[in-house]
Amino acid sequence: MNENVVKILFEDAMNRDRTTARRAALTEILLKERYLTREQLVTRVNGKLGKDCFGGSAWEDTFFRDMQVVKQALIAAGYQPAYSRSSTKPGYYLRGRAAISSDLERSLAGSVEEVDPSQIEILKKLTFVQRFQQGCSISNLARNVVAHRIRQRNANHNAAEAQRLAIQGRKDHEG
Repeated sequence: MNENVVKILFEDAMNRDRTTARRAALTEILLKERYLTREQLVTRVNGKLGKDCFGGSAWEDTFFRDMQVVKQALIAAGYQPAYSRSSTKPGYYLRGRAAISSDLERSLAGSVEEVDPSQIEILKKLTFVQRFQQGCSISNLARNVVAHRIRQRNANHNAAEAQRLAIQGRKDHEG
């Protein structure tokens, strides 16, 4: 089957089915990063798909079932998923792979190159509270800008829905 056809069908399935979306998110995260614990993976997926996307009281069972399918998919693609119980590097990883993917490594290297040493010196002089407030302010501004753009592109979204989509980083908001 044509790769583009499969991609479109899979994206549709992710938008319609919460289980498929969770499993796709878990796979995407594990392909980019290693040594993530169950709690870290759940937090990242919740950030992408919305709070409690694994459900309420039985979230651990849901995570376990999802990971079984994700592991099967990764094995079918030639990866070797594993879990480390090491105190220095605990969590899920892919045997024989670096701690982060080369794409993520390039992205991080590019971000580091953009750092201005004089700005770092200024930040060092701020108190922890001031740095925290500044970080929150920047995050809030970025989220509000994205939410505003979402509402401009799709007037059907109310302010709360636009904020939720902005936080999730979803691309299904374009109308």
